Amino acid sequence: MTKTRVTLKDVANKVGVHSSTVSRVLNPKTRSMVTEEIADKILSVVKDMGYRPNAFAQSLKTNKSFTVGVMVPDLTNPAFAPIIKGIDDMLEAHGYSVIVASTYNLPEKQQSTVEKFRERHVDGLIIATAKRKDSLIDDCRQEGTPFVQAVRASVDADVSSVVSDEIIGGNMVVSHLAQLGHKRIAYVAGPQFLSTGYERYRGFLQGMKNAGLEADKDLVVFCEEFTEEEGRNATSKLLALRKKFTAIYAGNDLLALGVYDELEADGIKCGQDISVVGFDDMPFADKFNPPLTTVHTPLVNVGGEAARILLEKIADSSIPARTIKLKPDLIVRSSTGRVK
Repeated sequence: MTKTRVTLKDVANKVGVHSSTVSRVLNPKTRSMVTEEIADKILSVVKDMGYRPNAFAQSLKTNKSFTVGVMVPDLTNPAFAPIIKGIDDMLEAHGYSVIVASTYNLPEKQQSTVEKFRERHVDGLIIATAKRKDSLIDDCRQEGTPFVQAVRASVDADVSSVVSDEIIGGNMVVSHLAQLGHKRIAYVAGPQFLSTGYERYRGFLQGMKNAGLEADKDLVVFCEEFTEEEGRNATSKLLALRKKFTAIYAGNDLLALGVYDELEADGIKCGQDISVVGFDDMPFADKFNPPLTTVHTPLVNVGGEAARILLEKIADSSIPARTIKLKPDLIVRSSTGRVK
């Protein structure tokens, strides 16, 4: 037998107040308008009766769905879990729900996902999938739905984004390796059509310059994806050159994992024969063998800040766009060592 849904009016009748009084108590912003005694009684009855607000009715009344769509490129990438956590924590505190979708870096999947979000009348979007120059961004601007980019940024100055400061991260890595005596440093670069790949490569070049080292273009391999397989292929190309290098800096931790794979296959000891550094400090980077030295991106904070900016844009669409760059930290582990 189907259980009858408890309504706002049922709660009001049980307490002996008007429905509007119950509504005020259930809204944290208006709860102070009701005496503490009545508010406590209402909340107690709400719990006892199992009342749940009707989100559909609320959306009709306010013209808001209180949902936000979040697009990530690959849910199997552990780096996106803390980003989503940061987003969810911030939005839940403001009464919003999150719908997460993975686009697998496919443009058609990205576009169809946006269309599905719009069909659900989401109040805003957090996009972690776009390229530096992407038609999706133009489409979202024309559509008028509030949106913010997370982790990745656009070349367009009028688009809000929250990212890690990749340039500072690159300087930290090269400075660390230089202090260990490394001069010949190879770089496994991420896709240059993504801001993360492009900015981290710039950080590597600037780091080399600041350390007084020369970047050998032969020791830079550009990857099409941030994947373990691409990291392994890139390392294979580096080793085939037969040029001397003592360290490999990878554009993210998944690429670094691929570096580990190829070094092991060639009988090269990571951290002893060749030092390896990653970027992101994704979950389980400390469980690599050996544990990975990497740039810690404050991923939870990236998600939280992106959600905060989105809430501001939902409340006031006229606020100016801005890019927030969060300072990373270098986490030194045993994948890097002194040059022998």
